[in-house]
Amino acid sequence: MVACGRPGPRWYADAAPFVVRGALDRLLGGAGRRWPAPDRALLTRGDTVGFWRVVRASGGVLDLEAVVRAPGRVTLRTEVTPDGTGARVTQAVTFHPHGALGAAYLLADLPARETVIALTHRRLLRDLRTAPAPTT
Repeated sequence: MVACGRPGPRWYADAAPFVVRGALDRLLGGAGRRWPAPDRALLTRGDTVGFWRVVRASGGVLDLEAVVRAPGRVTLRTEVTPDGTGARVTQAVTFHPHGALGAAYLLADLPARETVIALTHRRLLRDLRTAPAPTT
């Protein structure tokens, strides 16, 4: 479910913060992409979905890079590690600034990044709780 590539609602494409970010990207002259899921069981490196490009999808790690207008590079890492009774899911959104504008944006945008990751993590956990059990 964390890196599912099937069509349908997906935390990494339609969580509220990403819908808002896509709309902001369009307002700023970007494409605000709405790439569909690739329609296969799992995402793989190079796939595009929502406004993300998949950098890594293996070994319990899903690394995404945003393809949006920004004064730097935006990445989202989701990592799933077994913890004995289930799994631990950790997420981090990172902004790698470009130039002085990027450095200013890095500081100004920190509260928004914290909110984005909190809301996104909540959505991912909800999706995981309601996902059908895997079939063998």
